[in-house]
Amino acid sequence: MSDLYVAAGGGGDPVGTLIAARALGGDASGPPPIATYAWERPEVDPTAAALGGGDFEGLVHRARGAGDGFAAFTAATRVRPPAGSTLPGLARDLPARLLLLDPAAGLSALARQLGAMAAAAGGRIRVVDVGGDILTHGDEPGLCSPFTDALTLAACHLTGIPTTVHVAGPGLDGEIEERTLLERLTGSEPLVPDRDAAAAASRALAWHPSEASALWAASLHGARGTVRTVRDGTVRLTDASPGLYPLPLARALGHNPVARALVEERPATLRAAAAVSHRLTGIHGLASEPTAPPRPDRHPPVAGAASLDGDTAMKVLREAADGADHVTLRFAVRTLGLTWVDIPALRTVLGIGTPLLRPA
Repeated sequence: MSDLYVAAGGGGDPVGTLIAARALGGDASGPPPIATYAWERPEVDPTAAALGGGDFEGLVHRARGAGDGFAAFTAATRVRPPAGSTLPGLARDLPARLLLLDPAAGLSALARQLGAMAAAAGGRIRVVDVGGDILTHGDEPGLCSPFTDALTLAACHLTGIPTTVHVAGPGLDGEIEERTLLERLTGSEPLVPDRDAAAAASRALAWHPSEASALWAASLHGARGTVRTVRDGTVRLTDASPGLYPLPLARALGHNPVARALVEERPATLRAAAAVSHRLTGIHGLASEPTAPPRPDRHPPVAGAASLDGDTAMKVLREAADGADHVTLRFAVRTLGLTWVDIPALRTVLGIGTPLLRPA
């Protein structure tokens, strides 16, 4: 018997969700079940779509009744080209059971999936959002991806299952300022996961291009200061960054106007749900999340990480850091003209054993 953990935003959120589950005792009865969208950035998945069961080979399907089935990833699962996904790799390297959330059939169908998953697990639902944009009011200047989190909140509400929302590392996704989020989390007593909880995700963080989950893990290992990210800005690690802040589902819904509208309107398709987000925030939920382009004029591409000279690479990254204390590994490979699959080789060349790179 276990609670169901839900990675609210897809992408790298399953990594942070595993850390949260470890901190919340979610491994007491075995690897915790983590439900996640197969929704990645274009650098991972050129289709930039919310992938469903038909986009993968080797999923394990579980049916609880008509319309109540769901699917799980294994290390043998493979994504069908031209789509791309990090989830088979996460199924291999995270000590968790990864379950696929498929939002294609609309909000009510998504709620039924979550209900079936929670019933199979035997517990309540715990939603984990790394960064905190799940508490958006829809008008924050740095907001860029509010839709998926809002969809998760609305679907969890429709299940009727007791649900707690946990915000990990407020502000670390670079969308809402830490100070603003801490005001919205007033009265929430944070739990700080220990380093063992963070270490449980270390195999995945050795290659995964996540930034927010990597930042949270780094903060749990004691990192502080400014960090350059691919959005061409900086995120600051503070003494509040390691916190995992719980709040009731109703309170999270109270902050999120998109989630409330989704509950009221109950759109029958993913496109209709995304239109609700666009109407209220000006951000279309099916558009790719913007990132700053690499700068090949300043840092020309190289043949591959193995061909790098470590000293030269560090000099380039030091310049690109522009005074920041750290850079993310995703930022580092983009700056050097590499791709996310080169992260392990870059770590080897530079001797990096931590979730962030310190170019000083």
